[in-house]
Amino acid sequence: MSNSPLANALIIILLLFMTTMCVGWIGSAQNPAVGEQLMELFEKEVAGQFSTGDTLDMCVKLFLNNLGACILLFLGGASFGILTIFIMSLNGIVIGAIMEIVHETHSALFVAAALVPHGIFEIPAFIIAGALGVLLAQSLIAEWYGETDTGAEVTRFARLFILYVLPLVAIAACVEAFITPVVISLVA
Repeated sequence: MSNSPLANALIIILLLFMTTMCVGWIGSAQNPAVGEQLMELFEKEVAGQFSTGDTLDMCVKLFLNNLGACILLFLGGASFGILTIFIMSLNGIVIGAIMEIVHETHSALFVAAALVPHGIFEIPAFIIAGALGVLLAQSLIAEWYGETDTGAEVTRFARLFILYVLPLVAIAACVEAFITPVVISLVA
Protein backbone atom coordinates (compact mmCIF):
# COMPACT_ATOMS: atom_id res chain seq x y z
CA MET A 1 0.00 0.00 0.00
CA SER A 2 2.87 2.37 -0.68
CA ASN A 3 1.10 3.77 -3.75
CA SER A 4 1.14 7.56 -3.45
CA PRO A 5 -2.38 8.15 -4.82
CA LEU A 6 -3.68 5.58 -2.32
CA ALA A 7 -1.77 7.23 0.52
CA ASN A 8 -3.26 10.59 -0.47
CA ALA A 9 -6.77 9.12 -0.64
CA LEU A 10 -6.28 7.48 2.78
CA ILE A 11 -5.28 10.83 4.26
CA ILE A 12 -8.26 12.60 2.66
CA ILE A 13 -10.75 10.02 3.97
CA LEU A 14 -9.15 9.89 7.41
CA LEU A 15 -9.31 13.68 7.72
CA LEU A 16 -12.93 13.66 6.51
CA PHE A 17 -13.85 10.98 9.04
CA MET A 18 -12.07 12.67 11.95
CA THR A 19 -13.56 16.06 11.06
CA THR A 20 -17.12 14.76 10.81
CA MET A 21 -16.66 12.75 14.01
CA CYS A 22 -15.70 16.00 15.78
CA VAL A 23 -18.71 17.72 14.19
CA GLY A 24 -20.96 14.95 15.56
CA TRP A 25 -19.34 15.14 19.01
CA ILE A 26 -19.53 18.95 19.24
CA GLY A 27 -22.99 19.09 17.68
CA SER A 28 -24.30 16.56 20.19
CA ALA A 29 -22.62 18.43 23.06
CA GLN A 30 -24.17 21.72 21.89
CA ASN A 31 -27.59 20.24 21.20
CA PRO A 32 -28.09 16.99 23.14
CA ALA A 33 -31.53 16.49 21.57
CA VAL A 34 -29.88 15.95 18.18
CA GLY A 35 -27.46 13.46 19.73
CA GLU A 36 -30.32 11.62 21.39
CA GLN A 37 -32.20 11.44 18.08
CA LEU A 38 -29.12 10.03 16.34
CA MET A 39 -28.68 7.52 19.17
CA GLU A 40 -32.32 6.42 18.88
CA LEU A 41 -32.00 6.11 15.11
CA PHE A 42 -28.80 4.11 15.49
CA GLU A 43 -30.38 1.81 18.08
CA LYS A 44 -33.46 1.28 15.92
CA GLU A 45 -31.87 0.91 12.49
CA VAL A 46 -28.45 -0.58 13.26
CA ALA A 47 -28.06 -1.96 16.78
CA GLY A 48 -31.54 -3.49 16.74
CA GLN A 49 -30.44 -5.89 14.01
CA PHE A 50 -27.76 -7.34 16.27
CA SER A 51 -29.63 -7.75 19.54
CA THR A 52 -29.63 -11.51 19.62
CA GLY A 53 -28.58 -14.02 22.23
CA ASP A 54 -26.51 -15.96 19.70
CA THR A 55 -23.01 -14.48 19.53
CA LEU A 56 -22.10 -16.31 16.32
CA ASP A 57 -25.26 -15.01 14.64
CA MET A 58 -24.38 -11.50 15.80
CA CYS A 59 -20.85 -11.93 14.41
CA VAL A 60 -22.19 -12.92 10.99
CA LYS A 61 -24.68 -10.02 10.97
CA LEU A 62 -21.97 -7.55 11.98
CA PHE A 63 -19.70 -8.88 9.26
CA LEU A 64 -22.38 -8.64 6.56
CA ASN A 65 -23.50 -5.18 7.69
CA ASN A 66 -19.98 -3.76 7.79
CA LEU A 67 -18.97 -5.48 4.57
CA GLY A 68 -22.03 -3.95 2.88
CA ALA A 69 -21.07 -0.51 4.18
CA CYS A 70 -17.50 -0.96 2.92
CA ILE A 71 -18.72 -2.10 -0.49
CA LEU A 72 -20.91 1.02 -0.67
CA LEU A 73 -17.95 3.19 0.32
CA PHE A 74 -15.85 1.63 -2.43
CA LEU A 75 -18.45 1.52 -5.19
CA GLY A 76 -19.74 4.94 -4.15
CA GLY A 77 -16.73 6.21 -6.04
CA ALA A 78 -18.74 5.49 -9.22
CA SER A 79 -20.87 8.51 -8.26
CA PHE A 80 -17.69 10.56 -8.67
CA GLY A 81 -17.14 10.10 -4.94
CA ILE A 82 -20.32 11.82 -3.79
CA LEU A 83 -21.79 8.67 -2.21
CA THR A 84 -18.45 7.72 -0.66
CA ILE A 85 -18.07 11.15 0.93
CA PHE A 86 -21.69 11.17 2.12
CA ILE A 87 -21.48 7.71 3.74
CA MET A 88 -18.12 8.44 5.36
CA SER A 89 -19.35 11.78 6.68
CA LEU A 90 -22.58 10.31 8.01
CA ASN A 91 -20.68 7.55 9.81
CA GLY A 92 -18.32 10.11 11.34
CA ILE A 93 -21.16 12.34 12.53
CA VAL A 94 -23.14 9.45 14.02
CA ILE A 95 -20.11 7.92 15.76
CA GLY A 96 -19.08 11.32 17.18
CA ALA A 97 -22.60 12.05 18.41
CA ILE A 98 -22.97 8.61 20.00
CA MET A 99 -19.57 8.93 21.67
CA GLU A 100 -20.70 12.22 23.23
CA ILE A 101 -24.04 10.79 24.40
CA VAL A 102 -22.38 7.71 25.93
CA HIS A 103 -19.64 9.88 27.45
CA GLU A 104 -22.29 11.91 29.31
CA THR A 105 -23.34 8.87 31.35
CA HIS A 106 -20.18 6.75 31.29
CA SER A 107 -16.46 7.26 31.76
CA ALA A 108 -13.98 7.81 28.95
CA LEU A 109 -12.63 4.36 29.79
CA PHE A 110 -16.07 2.85 29.12
CA VAL A 111 -16.31 4.65 25.75
CA ALA A 112 -12.85 3.38 24.84
CA ALA A 113 -13.75 -0.16 25.93
CA ALA A 114 -16.86 -0.05 23.75
CA LEU A 115 -15.01 1.21 20.66
CA VAL A 116 -11.32 0.35 20.67
CA PRO A 117 -11.28 -3.48 20.63
CA HIS A 118 -13.14 -3.80 17.33
CA GLY A 119 -12.64 -0.22 16.15
CA ILE A 120 -8.92 -0.75 15.57
CA PHE A 121 -9.96 -3.11 12.77
CA GLU A 122 -13.32 -1.70 11.68
CA ILE A 123 -12.36 1.95 11.26
CA PRO A 124 -9.29 1.18 9.10
CA ALA A 125 -11.51 -1.06 6.96
CA PHE A 126 -13.92 1.85 6.43
CA ILE A 127 -11.04 4.27 5.78
CA ILE A 128 -9.43 1.97 3.19
CA ALA A 129 -12.77 1.25 1.49
CA GLY A 130 -13.48 5.00 1.37
CA ALA A 131 -10.01 5.69 -0.04
CA LEU A 132 -10.60 3.09 -2.74
CA GLY A 133 -13.88 4.88 -3.51
CA VAL A 134 -11.96 8.15 -3.89
CA LEU A 135 -9.50 6.43 -6.22
CA LEU A 136 -12.39 5.02 -8.25
CA ALA A 137 -13.82 8.53 -8.59
CA GLN A 138 -10.42 9.89 -9.63
CA SER A 139 -10.06 7.09 -12.17
CA LEU A 140 -13.47 7.85 -13.68
CA ILE A 141 -12.54 11.50 -14.04
CA ALA A 142 -9.17 10.59 -15.57
CA GLU A 143 -10.89 8.22 -18.01
CA TRP A 144 -13.25 11.03 -18.96
CA TYR A 145 -10.15 12.92 -20.13
CA GLY A 146 -8.73 9.82 -21.84
CA GLU A 147 -5.89 9.40 -19.34
CA THR A 148 -6.62 5.95 -17.92
CA ASP A 149 -8.70 2.78 -18.22
CA THR A 150 -11.06 2.61 -15.24
CA GLY A 151 -11.79 -1.07 -15.90
CA ALA A 152 -8.17 -2.01 -15.27
CA GLU A 153 -8.00 0.29 -12.26
CA VAL A 154 -11.15 -1.20 -10.71
CA THR A 155 -9.58 -4.66 -10.89
CA ARG A 156 -6.55 -3.37 -8.97
CA PHE A 157 -8.79 -1.59 -6.44
CA ALA A 158 -10.90 -4.73 -5.97
CA ARG A 159 -7.76 -6.75 -5.21
CA LEU A 160 -6.79 -4.21 -2.55
CA PHE A 161 -10.33 -4.36 -1.15
CA ILE A 162 -10.17 -8.15 -0.88
CA LEU A 163 -6.62 -8.12 0.49
CA TYR A 164 -7.13 -5.46 3.16
CA VAL A 165 -10.78 -4.57 3.76
CA LEU A 166 -12.32 -8.03 3.79
CA PRO A 167 -10.00 -9.46 6.49
CA LEU A 168 -10.28 -6.32 8.62
CA VAL A 169 -14.09 -6.48 8.48
CA ALA A 170 -14.04 -10.17 9.40
CA ILE A 171 -11.68 -9.63 12.34
CA ALA A 172 -13.68 -6.59 13.51
CA ALA A 173 -16.95 -8.57 13.48
CA CYS A 174 -15.43 -11.40 15.52
CA VAL A 175 -13.87 -9.01 18.01
CA GLU A 176 -17.08 -6.95 18.30
CA ALA A 177 -19.21 -10.05 18.88
CA PHE A 178 -16.91 -12.05 21.14
CA ILE A 179 -14.37 -9.70 22.78
CA THR A 180 -15.86 -6.19 23.01
CA PRO A 181 -18.73 -7.29 25.31
CA VAL A 182 -16.23 -8.92 27.66
CA VAL A 183 -14.05 -5.81 27.73
CA ILE A 184 -17.12 -3.63 28.40
CA SER A 185 -18.24 -5.89 31.26
CA LEU A 186 -14.76 -5.66 32.80
CA VAL A 187 -14.90 -1.86 32.71
CA ALA A 188 -18.56 -1.39 33.65
